[in-house]
Amino acid sequence: MSYTITFKGEKKVFDKPVSILDIVGNDKTYVCAYVNGRVRELTYVIDKDANVVPLTVKDRDAMATYQASLRFVVAMAMKRIHPELDIRFSYNVSRAIFMQILNPGYQTKPGLANELKAEIDKIIKADYPLVRHIVSKEEAKEIFAKDGYQDKIDILEYRPEKTCHIYECDGYRNYMYNRMVPSTGYITDYSLKFYHPGIIIQYPRPEVGGKIPPFEDSPKFGRTLKRAHEWAVATRFDSIVGINKRVEQDGAVDVITLGEQRHNRQLCELGNMIEEDKDNIRLICIAGPSSSGKTTFANRLRIELLSRGIDPIRISLDDYYLPREAAPKDENGEPDLEAIDALDVELFNQNMSDLIAGEEVELPKFDFKAGHRVKGRTLRVPLDQPIIIEGIHALNDRMTESIPQHQKFKIFIAPQAQINIDSHNPLSLTDLRLLRRIVRDYQFRGASALETMSMWASVRKGEFKWIYNTQEGANYVFNSFLPEELCVMKKYAMPLLKAIEVENPYFPVAERLIRMLKFFDDLSDEWVPCNSILREFIGGSCYADV
Repeated sequence: MSYTITFKGEKKVFDKPVSILDIVGNDKTYVCAYVNGRVRELTYVIDKDANVVPLTVKDRDAMATYQASLRFVVAMAMKRIHPELDIRFSYNVSRAIFMQILNPGYQTKPGLANELKAEIDKIIKADYPLVRHIVSKEEAKEIFAKDGYQDKIDILEYRPEKTCHIYECDGYRNYMYNRMVPSTGYITDYSLKFYHPGIIIQYPRPEVGGKIPPFEDSPKFGRTLKRAHEWAVATRFDSIVGINKRVEQDGAVDVITLGEQRHNRQLCELGNMIEEDKDNIRLICIAGPSSSGKTTFANRLRIELLSRGIDPIRISLDDYYLPREAAPKDENGEPDLEAIDALDVELFNQNMSDLIAGEEVELPKFDFKAGHRVKGRTLRVPLDQPIIIEGIHALNDRMTESIPQHQKFKIFIAPQAQINIDSHNPLSLTDLRLLRRIVRDYQFRGASALETMSMWASVRKGEFKWIYNTQEGANYVFNSFLPEELCVMKKYAMPLLKAIEVENPYFPVAERLIRMLKFFDDLSDEWVPCNSILREFIGGSCYADV
């Protein structure tokens, strides 16, 4: 029986099964491909009518395949040159992977990066095939035990499937929980950099046209991740297995309370810092990427300050939007509502200056239904009352250029998770926020998971352009991650993700998120406090009407 494959607009008829490689040839710029809208490895065999669209590192849905394959090659190279060393991959500064050595007492030397690169290049040049084997979970445990991967054995306990995929490459075996390239020669671009106490691994990014972005050090972000990792290790929340074991052994109350207490400690630190300089601080600026929990955080910070006799007032940047027709245009000629010039920067600066000077000010209020500003509150702020502003541009100095720097206290908020499936497979910080937003938008904005996913690329573009570059200027970085949140959100997110059909262009995103969530134990939200940041996404927040 014959079937038709459409590739680059051409239709070809086949009378026997063919792999994608048979169709696309030996072009190593291709990493994987869509087959009828679903991401497939290039070794995937087609035996029915299909539309094949090859993907390169310029395509977002190919990035996970390339990055996982690169981690495989790096782990393979390390096993060859230093089999005595255990390594861990995590996400770090400059949108890169960080490799650290886990062996106690080992000090990474700068020369390791050169040694590692030489071995990686040998493996790439040899163009070894990556062969996938489907084995039972019991067989996988035996293989991982032989290779010394106890962490990979432990996570199999939570794998719902009865089988496991293991990739073999010139005698080396591993599993990266992702699709892989056909052979090591497909890793055409990467960069290594010694970054104490480990090595930074950079790879091509779709948001910069499939190139490796210039390395940008972010000391404050790096310290935040280090602090998050140290806390996760100390509390055994640094892996999915660790989180699940805490839930099973200690129960929901302990796990949830631990996460909330960490937020309380951070709020206490912030309260101390602001109280110590309260005579100078007039403006408290809060910013962070989408779904970081800014609204709940701003409310909780206000309560923290009230407990210290400081009574802040909140003003929303959203009320300073210009009419839609006055907003700057993006590259497609559409209003760019993420841009700072979509706000009336001049009016905001004037209002803040006047308030801080003790003058009475009539604030605007943006009517989102009408699409323009209307008359808002009339305020006069006492000299001992700071103003809290919250929004994506709150840390941008243009927004508050009329206010002296010593009168501003800047807070950057984002979930900074340091969780791994196993030592070679970290969880994405961005996917965590996307899950938060999918659940929140469905609960409170009447938006389907598909609608949220369709906007995500634009949201991310705005974050890179307007938000991340402000983090290093913050006085404090608040980590809004909660160790229990993926266990709790699982029951909310899974039905929304599973409802997305295979033929839908966003199915690959849903599939990726499902693969992450499926390993987490379910956890009831019964004991999640009403003032928790998690409540902002799942519902039941005491700040819902504030």
